[in-house]
Amino acid sequence: MASQALSHVFGVAASLTGRAWRWRGGNMQLGAQQQLGDDIVRQLLLSRGVAPDDIERHRVPTLRNFLPDPSRFRDMDVAADRLAQAVIAGEKITIYGDYDVDGATSSALLIRLLRDLGIEAGYYIPDRLLEGYGPSGEALVKLGQSGSSLIVTVDCGAMAHEALAMAHDAGVDVIVVDHHKCAAELPRTVALVNPNRLDEEDDAAAHGHLAAVGVAFLLAIALVRTLRERGYFADRREPDLLALLDVVALGTVADVAALHGLNRAFVAQGLKVMARRDNIGMAALIDASRLKRSPACSDLSFALGPRINAGGRVGESTLGVRLLTTRDPEEAREIAAQLSALNEERRAIEAEVQEAAEAQLASQHNRAVHLVAGEGWHPGVIGIVAGRIKEKTGKPSLVIALDGDTGKGSGRSIAGVDLGAAIIRARDEGLLVAGGGHAMAAGLTVPADRIDALAEWLDSTLEAQVARASASREMALDLAVAPGGLTPELVESLEAAGPYGIGWPGPRVGVGPVRLVKCDIVGTDHVRLIAAGDDGKSFKGIAFRAAESDMGQALLHGSRGRRLWLAGRVKIDDWGSRPQAELHLEDAAWAD
Repeated sequence: MASQALSHVFGVAASLTGRAWRWRGGNMQLGAQQQLGDDIVRQLLLSRGVAPDDIERHRVPTLRNFLPDPSRFRDMDVAADRLAQAVIAGEKITIYGDYDVDGATSSALLIRLLRDLGIEAGYYIPDRLLEGYGPSGEALVKLGQSGSSLIVTVDCGAMAHEALAMAHDAGVDVIVVDHHKCAAELPRTVALVNPNRLDEEDDAAAHGHLAAVGVAFLLAIALVRTLRERGYFADRREPDLLALLDVVALGTVADVAALHGLNRAFVAQGLKVMARRDNIGMAALIDASRLKRSPACSDLSFALGPRINAGGRVGESTLGVRLLTTRDPEEAREIAAQLSALNEERRAIEAEVQEAAEAQLASQHNRAVHLVAGEGWHPGVIGIVAGRIKEKTGKPSLVIALDGDTGKGSGRSIAGVDLGAAIIRARDEGLLVAGGGHAMAAGLTVPADRIDALAEWLDSTLEAQVARASASREMALDLAVAPGGLTPELVESLEAAGPYGIGWPGPRVGVGPVRLVKCDIVGTDHVRLIAAGDDGKSFKGIAFRAAESDMGQALLHGSRGRRLWLAGRVKIDDWGSRPQAELHLEDAAWAD
């Protein structure tokens, strides 16, 4: 037992959220005089899987060091060749995008690229409520009839066999640029570029974590290279592909793509492009988000991305593409303001659905997978609500919006449970009308009378995966400090190994022991605290959406006179006269 206790950070084998605390890498318990800087960055990179001889490449991730040859991907050269033909011939091209941020940014990237190449491409973004996800055969055929000889679908199409067959039979050329899971049989297209094709070679398949906008950027490189080889730039300037990295960064982060390898380079360099504010629409979006500084990676997730998403969720699906491609500053300001208003409306709708969904959870404690459904729930917020339930319960969760005899569902999963693969199996077994996705997220259409059967099937199918994932619930800490060690300088050192996100987790810091000087609720359900340590230093902390959780209740009502260990992310609080470090609390444990 003694050796087991020693393997736990601070000896925490079961925290207030039921997790054991372990080091992500080696023991990084910083002393009061420990130097910050390169040593911490090196340890952070090593603990995220970087080989010792590859540290420098990852320390400052650049495209030069991570970009693969686009020709490695199946159908990439075919897609670039067909696009080059269309550009040279001046054909009418339409970009058919999904209605989320990845779809909007992918569409904007290709529209802006083609504009620089002398082609004013059209775009088509389906209405979430009226048309649903993915290409519609009727829409593709109509676009062809209206003069589009080439359609490029982005962030959709990998599983749209029927729709793409209709387009093919109507003589419409379609290129699919996607990243969602594929079936063994591919739809009929001119080209299907997707690192998650089952027949993809290993070096290309290794980029299966790319968002669709990342795949679109690789296609942009391939297209420009093909046009260069054909002399297209003999009398015109080549487009600046690096200028498109702002939308690549936004789409990658907002789609929760894993931030390692190429994606990390996309985001690191894209944030630099974003800071230049060259894109009129992006600059307006930043201003509408009330950011007074250059955006950080977290701003893409929590400020910019949700505003673009709001158009597709509860407003007009084309707003995101229009904003990111407009050349009119006044139009950009108007659209950004409209998206901010829609985002507030989305939050209100989301809160209503969340309350109703959580009311159904009481009878599902023994379920491996939570599935809730309700008549009249807005389909635009069910994915967000599924994510909230997943975070609260630690289990895969699906939320279904019922409309008569049919339900539209969205699911979010936990690490170690491939929800997308399960949904595809459920579809193949006849439980669903349609469905697909990837490991951490999925969408589906289900007959209302099969929802109970679907819930039972998912529960039995994923029970073992969920049990394994839950049994190994641990909180990985990167370093531990005394309260006096929580400084802006520490935050600066930690940020040097960023940008952070899914697959490249932000550093988690353990601190303590502390006593809570103050603890109360701020907003609707955030727990705010001031903690003081044995070293006489104090700091502020906040636990978001935690007031009703076991941890939140323990902090609010059970911490008087007791010492605690706290764990979370360290951020800069710059509201006061001088910046201070504060802890965004994720877990806590009793110290005595």
